[in-house]
Amino acid sequence: MKDSNTNIFTKGLIKNNPLLVLALGMCSALATTTSAINGLGMGLATWFVLICSNITVSLLKNIIPEKAKLPAHLIIIANFVTIAEILIQAYWPELHDSLGIYIPLIVMNCLILGRAEVFASGHSVFKSTLDALGMGLGFTLALTLLGIIREFLGTGKTFGNIVFPGEYGALLFVLAPGAFITLGFLIAGMNKLKKQS
Repeated sequence: MKDSNTNIFTKGLIKNNPLLVLALGMCSALATTTSAINGLGMGLATWFVLICSNITVSLLKNIIPEKAKLPAHLIIIANFVTIAEILIQAYWPELHDSLGIYIPLIVMNCLILGRAEVFASGHSVFKSTLDALGMGLGFTLALTLLGIIREFLGTGKTFGNIVFPGEYGALLFVLAPGAFITLGFLIAGMNKLKKQS
């Protein structure tokens, strides 16, 4: 039985959340989520690239030869990553400085390449857009949540707003080990949520 349009959109939120269930895009998740704004910014940039590349791959699926699929998909994705980076640099320079090299590395995000290969290259533009919207939203929410928790526990802030004095924060959560610990707890929580539903 084929997925309904609603299932295509919602599966990326919980059932197949790219980060918390499928463990895709872990590099950017662990490296950029030192704050909520960084997590949200990286999620939105990835979401933009995912939507645009899914639509383009779906439109060109009958034109791209089978042997050239992977390089063609990489070129499509790289173009949209470049556009995203230019827009972030122009309109959100602080975020661009904070995310640095991780913006161009969106090209190699397994989530985007995987959705282009597995879904967009075999479905209509409408379904590919729904898939990108759902998967991108799930990824963005997961990155933002990871950033909120790490920023709150590490610095006492949320989206830059002071919740409690920073000297009471645990620096561990702003560092790499804190990213692994927080992500581990989020994945465990997602597994428990999935078992209950």
